Amino acid sequence: MKTTEVNSKADKKAFLDVARIIYKNDPNWVCPLDNDIEAVFNPSKNNFHSHGQATRWILRDDNGTLIGRVAAFINEKKAYNYEQPTGGMGFFECVNNKGAATLLFDTVKTWLQDKGMQAMDGPINFGENDNFWGLLVEGFTPPSYGMNYHPPYYRAFFEEYGFVTQHAQITNHLDVHTPFSERFTKIANWVIRKPGYSFAHLKAGEIDSFAADFLEIYNDGWQDFENFVPIDRATIIESFGKMKAIMDEKLIWFAYVNNEPASFIVILPDANQMIKPLNGKLNLLGKLIFAYRRWRGVSRMRAIVMGTKQKFQNHGLESALFIKLKEYVLPLKQYDELELSWVGDFNEKMLSIHAAVGATFGKKHLTMRCKF
Repeated sequence: MKTTEVNSKADKKAFLDVARIIYKNDPNWVCPLDNDIEAVFNPSKNNFHSHGQATRWILRDDNGTLIGRVAAFINEKKAYNYEQPTGGMGFFECVNNKGAATLLFDTVKTWLQDKGMQAMDGPINFGENDNFWGLLVEGFTPPSYGMNYHPPYYRAFFEEYGFVTQHAQITNHLDVHTPFSERFTKIANWVIRKPGYSFAHLKAGEIDSFAADFLEIYNDGWQDFENFVPIDRATIIESFGKMKAIMDEKLIWFAYVNNEPASFIVILPDANQMIKPLNGKLNLLGKLIFAYRRWRGVSRMRAIVMGTKQKFQNHGLESALFIKLKEYVLPLKQYDELELSWVGDFNEKMLSIHAAVGATFGKKHLTMRCKF
């Protein structure tokens, strides 16, 4: 077996093709768009390259057959926030062969050690944790857009190599047709009517203003979580720009208290229901299929992120935002399911909100660390 660092156009194609080989007989898998994966490694499309570096490899067996891939990252803003300098690994795919998996892990470890790292987190992304993040260990059902999907046998590869779970990310599912509890609805409507409280959905023409509100709320609400690193305006604008192709303005809501940005929820139609037939290829035919399926509409939404400023937590703002969403969604008679994703098992407040709206367990991903 031999690893090859990805440099040429042929290598890039091979890196993308590995996943298609691994999952070719799995009906649940949805191939991510090639363009989305390539953008992670393109400095002009991923501003994390301005404060870090990334590389990747493919793995072939002795006959030259593709059997695996992996990527390595160093985020300079986060690497030194831990007990030991910590890099990242991600985009791991491998046939069911422990030796192949070990070689891929060793390749990342060597690269990171050469650059002064003493541990690696994985599988993670070279970007924010709303995409391509975590090892799927429960809920092997069709993934929503940006969510990692893995075969069950990957977990043993990680654990036997020495990866230890840092935290789990829980994804819950909400049937949008199930009424909220009487108590939940009563509290939410009371909040909506409170003097000085106002609510607005995103308007694409004012995206800079809403991005600034998002930044203010997010960096305040998440600041006390361990190893939190504030996000910057460039990252937010880049993320909002990526959403435009599938965005529904009335699925992204903000709450204000006396005109001060206080809380938000960002929900997108599930693009995976649009791109599943494309096999990752957004060529002319793929664009036509995507446009048609977008026009026809999808039945699932994904909540990308929620946040509330610390001083407004426990004010019921999140409940009010869910009521605003339901007032829009139900008359459409289009959506059946809302996926509430990426809530860390340490985030008791957000998990309690999931419980309050009646969501049920969907998936579990693990963020893991291997100390060298």
